[in-house]
Amino acid sequence: MRIRIDHETRYAYDRAARFIVQVLRLTPRSTEGQQVRDWRIETDVDAHLRRSEDAFGNIVHTLYTERPTNGLMVRVTGEVATVDTGGVLRGTPERLSPLVFLRDTPLTHADAALRALAVEVGDQGDPLTRLHRLMATIHGTVAFMVGSTTADHTAADAYAQKQGVCQDHAQIFISAARRMGIPARYVSGHLHRSDGVENQDAAHAWAEAWVEGLGWVGFDAANGISPTEHYVRVACGLDALGASPIRGTSYGGGRETMTVALRVRQMQQTQQQQQSQSWS
Repeated sequence: MRIRIDHETRYAYDRAARFIVQVLRLTPRSTEGQQVRDWRIETDVDAHLRRSEDAFGNIVHTLYTERPTNGLMVRVTGEVATVDTGGVLRGTPERLSPLVFLRDTPLTHADAALRALAVEVGDQGDPLTRLHRLMATIHGTVAFMVGSTTADHTAADAYAQKQGVCQDHAQIFISAARRMGIPARYVSGHLHRSDGVENQDAAHAWAEAWVEGLGWVGFDAANGISPTEHYVRVACGLDALGASPIRGTSYGGGRETMTVALRVRQMQQTQQQQQSQSWS
């Protein structure tokens, strides 16, 4: 599948911000399951953009503005060719031991209810079977409800109210998997919706867990499936904070407001052929 992504984030300030620093985890990496054909980052202000990689192997751009500004727009556009790997991730640089992803964080800390969830899933079957059972349990008990949580809600918060968005489903899965002794991590990316809806409110999120003999395997508890060719993987971290598409700060500027516009669509075959001809 060929997926095109147009993702725009706009910040507006009550008064001119003297200086803005943003850390962008917006650029996907080519793997066995996805090939990045074209990708670019643009802003509407004078800024320095420095590319690097973090400890998790994510491509990171750090943006620094050069002069006071009343607003900032960051736009990413690109195309990614994807194939279905059954949720198994291969072809990424893994600099850290999987054991690092047993580490607890404030957003994924397991309270009594999440510890009980891990016990409920049980230790019957091989790890892959248990992880699929965990995903199905979360999918069946935690309703998808836009606006029911914020970015500050923890896995325990969302599980207690039995509703949330994809970030919450992923962090609940991660919390319980770690209680089961299985390394798990948070993944941010994009989902091409099979129902034909292209305009979306936000990027997507799911989890990956370490399975001996397979490596990292994806689990999308919000949809109850492992990632397919409809998914574009962008970044990973211990939790949502570590894989956030954009994080940063501004100096001055007063109150900040943010709006996001995202379109994820499949390129039609005729468009792909025209692009191939133009590149040849």
